[in-house]
Amino acid sequence: MRNLSAGLLALALLLSLLPAPPARSATPAPKPPAGNGAKDRNDYANALFTTPLAAGLKHFYGRSFKEAQADFERALAVIPDNTLAIFFLNASAAQQTGELDVLTNIEEDAVGGAPKSYVNHVRLGVTYLFAVVRDRTLDAREELTSAINLNPDGQAAHVCMGVLRYNERSANRAKTEMLAALKADPNNVLAREYLAEIYQIDLRDPQRGMSYAIDVPNLVPGYADIEFHIGSILHDLKQPDAAIAALRRGIDLDTGGVGEAGQHGYTLIARIDIEQHKFPDAEKMLNTAIQKNADAIYAKKLLEKLKNGDYGTPAPNPVATAKRS
Repeated sequence: MRNLSAGLLALALLLSLLPAPPARSATPAPKPPAGNGAKDRNDYANALFTTPLAAGLKHFYGRSFKEAQADFERALAVIPDNTLAIFFLNASAAQQTGELDVLTNIEEDAVGGAPKSYVNHVRLGVTYLFAVVRDRTLDAREELTSAINLNPDGQAAHVCMGVLRYNERSANRAKTEMLAALKADPNNVLAREYLAEIYQIDLRDPQRGMSYAIDVPNLVPGYADIEFHIGSILHDLKQPDAAIAALRRGIDLDTGGVGEAGQHGYTLIARIDIEQHKFPDAEKMLNTAIQKNADAIYAKKLLEKLKNGDYGTPAPNPVATAKRS
């Protein structure tokens, strides 16, 4: 979701230049589910939540953004502080002309109507993070700080503050926030995803990163981006076959090429094939990337180098080798 969000923010910049539709009335967010913290919280064991969440992911990756937004709203009506659903709600709105402005107006009204609501501050803070015409990072920080002050143990505020810290390239502070979130919600998918990436890229410990990511597909089977992250980590861990399998799962889920799997999965598979000197496979994958306009500029560069022989000679064909012997 991390790079997915960055791409959506760029698109939102273009969309926000168009007129917004009339604002809808504010609806106060419901209260988060009651419980005793980490011991009994498992959002993904609740079918009333996971059914609309799964539908939303399928619609989102299929580029049916209006339907996806409605699905995520239904999911949040059940568990209003689930951070994965909150981020995808905003991502869906950002893909539709004026909808992010509508969502901002609704959530600002909700905070004004219930200023002591922890959830209202979290959801407005996330929407401010998606604002691109005018940088609203300071407003997001203010809302998330208010949420933390209202509920110091609230997992959602810590995750969202962690995302803000990560966007500021403060990996250690982001890690601290994500770990605080996992204390309250060990199954928080966004916290696990960000920790996996922080350990893989910033702390150069992909094995530790994998420990956070590996169970996420069991929690959210339709989450294409996590399959991309798992494939990337497996690549770092020198497990090419497993990496390619994970990347292909992500590509299959990302039917519209919206997320990281659909945009960067083809070129990463091609890189793995090149490293193994499986040049015909790499060439086929790069041509597919170009045809689908998925990371096409990079794919063209790799393909040019491949055709120029920059990567050496192909690996022996096992069938041909067997015949010669």
